[in-house]
Amino acid sequence: MSNYGFGKTVALSFDAALAKVTEALAAEGFGVLTEIDASATLKKKLGIEMPPYRILGACNPSLASRAIAAEPSIGLLLPCNVLVRQDAAGSVWVEFMDPIAILKLVDRPGIAALAHEVRERLDRVMAAL
Repeated sequence: MSNYGFGKTVALSFDAALAKVTEALAAEGFGVLTEIDASATLKKKLGIEMPPYRILGACNPSLASRAIAAEPSIGLLLPCNVLVRQDAAGSVWVEFMDPIAILKLVDRPGIAALAHEVRERLDRVMAAL
């Protein structure tokens, strides 16, 4: 996928994928704190038409608390972004920010282990789709 994310196409409609990933995130202790409808915003602000494109800001409070305790400025890298998008051909993608790649930016004890724990949870979310 990329050096900063991972994901897959899913055999679901856009709305069903959005609901399913939100449900799977909740099963791993993540809530969705923010939801950015990029396609609606670009249409409203610039008149650009594009397929559905939604960015979810997912947070696991327990893991976030541990990260903030280890590095107070880590909030600049939170929450974990999850992207649900439909491409021009109609395929629906669910993609995840890779916490291991992103948290390599933080040189603090314990952050690498925490990043791996977050990645394991997000891998299980992806497997549930």
